[in-house]
Order: sequence, then C-alpha cells, then structure tokens
Amino acid sequence: MKSKDAKKVAKDSGEKEIKKLRQQIDALSREKDELFEKLQRVAADYANYQKRTPKQIADSVAYEKKAIIRSLLPSLDNFAHALASAQNAEAVDGVVKGVQMVFDHMLDALKGHGLEQIESVGKEFDPTIHEAVQLRAEADKPDNVVLEEFQRGYKLNGQVVRPSKVIVNRLAAEDKEAESEAGEPAVGEEAGDQTTEQNTTVEEE
Repeated sequence: MKSKDAKKVAKDSGEKEIKKLRQQIDALSREKDELFEKLQRVAADYANYQKRTPKQIADSVAYEKKAIIRSLLPSLDNFAHALASAQNAEAVDGVVKGVQMVFDHMLDALKGHGLEQIESVGKEFDPTIHEAVQLRAEADKPDNVVLEEFQRGYKLNGQVVRPSKVIVNRLAAEDKEAESEAGEPAVGEEAGDQTTEQNTTVEEE
C-alpha cells in the first residue's frame, strides 16, 4: 500500500510540475509574440521616420528659400524702375551701367537658387503665369496676346513665385473675324486673276 501511495504521489507531483512548466512555456511564448509585435511596430515607425524626415527638411528649406526670394523681389523691381528712369533722363552712362551690373549680379545670384524670369511680351496670355491688370485692343496684334509687362513674374524651380502683371490684347468680335480672314484671297480677286490669265493667253495666240 505504501509503495502504491508513493507512486501515486510521485505521479501527481510530476503532472503538477509538467503543468506548471507548460504554463511557463505558454507565458513565455505570449511574451515573445508581444515583444515581436512591438519590435515590428518600432521598425515600421523608424522606416516611416526615415522616409518622412528628408521630405520635411526639403520642404522646410524650400519654404525658407521662397521666403528669401520673395523678400528680394522688391529690390529687383526698384533696380528695374531705376534703370528705366535713368535711361529716360540725362544720366551719366557710368551710373546706368553700374546699376545694370548690380541688377544683373543680383539676378544671377537668384538664378543660382532656381529663380527664373517669366517671359510675357508677345506670348499668349496664360492665367497660370500671368495676371491681367488691363485689357487693350490693338487690331494689328493677335487676340489674347500680352502687349506689355507691368511687373515681371518669376518662377522658383519651375513653380510660380509671382505671376507677371500684364496688359492683354482683347479684340472686338469684328476684329477677331477680320483677323481670322486675313491672308485669304477674296473670291472676286481670285476670279479676276484667272480671267486676266486667260485673256493674256488668248492675246499671245
């Protein structure tokens, strides 16, 4: 009896120990899964951070650069107006040349940062790069073409920083019709030319 009781006690004790070990294994397995999930989240967050940070830095630099260029644009305008006034007045050529050199130097410096001037005069009006401040009708010019530039526009790395303020040609309806018909020979004229050619041929015969 004692031997059987001892075996039973040993068996029960072994089963308890095994059960306890299984519980520990399950707990460790759950902890391992939780840690692995946390590690995956941290890795994903870090990867997103690596992708996001350079773009944020680039956007910040671009914003600051645009702000600096905007602050310099009035200086370019002042130089341009000074040049225009000096050329119309009795000014010394050296002064004009000096101001022109400063203007060109500043413009070249800004070009190094990606700034470019928008060409407007003689071009078709484009609302994405032009701002119409006045309409004028000149029959000898195409409709919707820029006649004059009131204020020069600029782009930064292909994006418009400031549109050009321009005067646009806007023809009346009858002028547009005349423009579309310009260069086409009239029916009477064409027929007259053919008749003249026939008469000339008969006289030669």
